[in-house]
Amino acid sequence: LLRQSLVALNKSERRYTITNLGKLVLSLARQIEERSIIESGKMYVRTSGESIEEFNSHKIIQSLVREGSLPLELAQKITEEVENRIYKYQTTYLTGAVIRDMVNSVLLEHGHEEYRNKLARLGMPVYDVQEMVSNLDDVDNGAEGILFNAGQRIFAEHLLTNVLPKDVADSHLSGDLHISNPGVWSMIPDTIFVNVKELIDDGIDLGGKYLDVSRITPSKQLDEITSSLSIIISLLSKEASQEIVLDGLVTLFNKHSKSLSELEQKLTNAFATASTTKYNKISTNISIRLQLGTDTKIINSIINAYKNYLTITPIPKIGLIIDNEKGKITDVSQSISEILLLGGKVMIAKGQISSNGVTSGSTKSTTPLAITLQSVSINLPRLAFESNKDETYFRARLALLMKPALDSMALRKKEISDLTRRGLNPILAKNTQYMQKSSVSLVINLVGLKESVFNILGFKDNKDGRAILHKVIETAVDVGAKKGKELGDNVTICMIETEASSRFATLDGEKYGKNSSLNSMESDFYSQGTVINSSEIHDYTNKTEVISESNKLSKLLNGGLLITLDIDKDLKVDEIKKSIEKTTELVPSFKLVRQTSICGECGFKDQPFEDKCPKCKSPYIV
Repeated sequence: LLRQSLVALNKSERRYTITNLGKLVLSLARQIEERSIIESGKMYVRTSGESIEEFNSHKIIQSLVREGSLPLELAQKITEEVENRIYKYQTTYLTGAVIRDMVNSVLLEHGHEEYRNKLARLGMPVYDVQEMVSNLDDVDNGAEGILFNAGQRIFAEHLLTNVLPKDVADSHLSGDLHISNPGVWSMIPDTIFVNVKELIDDGIDLGGKYLDVSRITPSKQLDEITSSLSIIISLLSKEASQEIVLDGLVTLFNKHSKSLSELEQKLTNAFATASTTKYNKISTNISIRLQLGTDTKIINSIINAYKNYLTITPIPKIGLIIDNEKGKITDVSQSISEILLLGGKVMIAKGQISSNGVTSGSTKSTTPLAITLQSVSINLPRLAFESNKDETYFRARLALLMKPALDSMALRKKEISDLTRRGLNPILAKNTQYMQKSSVSLVINLVGLKESVFNILGFKDNKDGRAILHKVIETAVDVGAKKGKELGDNVTICMIETEASSRFATLDGEKYGKNSSLNSMESDFYSQGTVINSSEIHDYTNKTEVISESNKLSKLLNGGLLITLDIDKDLKVDEIKKSIEKTTELVPSFKLVRQTSICGECGFKDQPFEDKCPKCKSPYIV
């Protein structure tokens, strides 16, 4: 090599270095090798664009620069290495995915993790896809269900790897906080409060979207109003992941109080034909707000129509929210009790509250649209475990965790309004002047407050212990308000139902041992809101601890507290009626919960049954 001056001796370093001529010869040798491999049998790539093309290394360089924003020189260096590997393997069956895997592994070997994240392919392993298709027990809405699940997995992965700040994504994965519905997180809001009368009066203007949906002109005819209602419920449910609260239904029908039986029949049909989207295990709920003290006849007709709808629907997607601020609950308590026996969903509330306990956050009652984004929950027991029984440190950690979480929620709000403006949610974009009129609240949910204060921090469940509870909530509300001012958003704190409570309990059980957190808990999930039992309610007064504590928490939590009234499944209509009336005197808002057995084969639920269906004798009971 020395004689041909391809290498030279560097005396000071006592090593040989390659000369320019040497480099040239090496490069020529490599080109000859590549050329001969290519001539001996061309390599073809099956691309993701459903075509077969000849392998071309320039495409790798282009995609590295375009997708991963790599500097051109680095892109060429990486591509050269990938190309050598590809020729070494001599596979004739190359796919875009295989090449991408090689590129990503070379990037990792060179320490370019950030670039690799941008170029990663999101998707599912073959095994997971096969599992999805073979386990069809969980899928009850056909092929759509499987497609939604697969799509959600990809968007959830995208959210956690490329959209959320790294610290927030890590907090979610480790169980410090929980993001519900990550698949649709940055596309649609969680809960929408909307006045349906305004939507129907103006006629549904969908612009160039949903071109296959019938356009219904603004009209006063009962038939057309109920058809519009059915279409609006179906379309609106696609634009929220948890709940749509519809207001203004009573005023919508007040011209039709003469033909009540017809109204009932048409409404039952509208409820029955309205479909709702099911993004997750549970479909988006539709709640109809009825303000007592307005038109009693029409309220009763809507309740009767709802009752008819329940008899033909095993698990209803529509629920009622009875607002008894200006009226007496006794007017409707009989009907509500009958509805509960049929497995209906009912919430009794003063003011604008959704059926899972979140307040709308809108200060003006006239706002035609209020939106809440409430799918971030904080794992308080985890913070308590890590704060060494020091409650000041515990509250400081809570404040520290809330700040990045709220930043990412503000980012989410911006993302949703951006996509809405570009036409992703047509009804929000077109019909409600979403940007100008709506009020959007960012809501953070606290999970496991009682466990963290009483079990883990070790306070007694007495006056002093409860004062600490209140202090924790006040800290959260203050931090939220300060951060909200900084972001220019309305931030509130709530304690409502969420699937996070069982996930947190499982993760903490694995991390700290089952006995540490759960030894004083009866169930395998953390507390969410307050639960009152119907069997004990008759002995309660405003001074009873559960009641006074719930009312105190309701005042402190500016985003809402979910109080549930658990109704024993053996109670008769009259007993349920008394429980409802008594609870209404004690707490401002509460949700009625009663277990109803439904036959998994034929959907029968008209009378209580235990072990097998009285109609088709199936033992499969939901």
